[in-house]
Amino acid sequence: MSKKLRLGVNIDHVATIRNARGSSYPSPVRAAKLAEAAGADGITAHLREDRRHIRDSDIEALRAELSTPLNFEMAPTPEMQAIALRHIPHACCIVPEKREEVTTEGGLDVAADQARLTEYVKPLVDAGIRVSMFIGHEPAQIEASARIGAQVIELHTGHYCDMHFAGRFDERDAELEALAAGAAYAAELGLEVHAGHGLTYDTVSPVAAIKQIRELNIGHFLIAEAVFLGLRPAVEHMRHLMDAARG
Repeated sequence: MSKKLRLGVNIDHVATIRNARGSSYPSPVRAAKLAEAAGADGITAHLREDRRHIRDSDIEALRAELSTPLNFEMAPTPEMQAIALRHIPHACCIVPEKREEVTTEGGLDVAADQARLTEYVKPLVDAGIRVSMFIGHEPAQIEASARIGAQVIELHTGHYCDMHFAGRFDERDAELEALAAGAAYAAELGLEVHAGHGLTYDTVSPVAAIKQIRELNIGHFLIAEAVFLGLRPAVEHMRHLMDAARG
């Protein structure tokens, strides 16, 4: 198959636990370093407009202390663009964001907002940041992402995971086929392909086996498993499953 599949670990929900009590612990930076030691190839952090988990100071600390790349998830707002341009992370993943949602509910509609996003993405790319669009697998969204100048897409795997855990296996398999087709089409257009959202030990292997996908970003499940296993073993097992699927 292709080159080694990278694992990005999202540490947002370590900050969620910290913020629940308004304390200084647990530290997202400490979690990031443990994830790195366990085999993560990068760290993802989503600075939401309402700062419900990751804070500005977390981004500053992560940027200063990480030895692996930082993937900065952000809504396409002027405030977030300014923060990205100030810190220059390795990558920015542009995601849709609504204050009332519990988690990101779907992919960004790049095709419907193409003119604005073209202008939005250009300064980030010019600054040397790899820009990823978090989208569904629809060809129109993939094509629009290529047109606006993004170098990467991240395919939303949430529906695939939802169908798996609902026991709707025909729909799950159809969604997996659509993700694979989207990944292949994006690669043909010269885009690097990532994927993520809702992936678990039970659902990761078929996605990891899609040869055009170069990176998976996984967070909530790993932090949840860390409650029982510890973060390092949780990440190590995910890394093992991904490598086995790729091999």
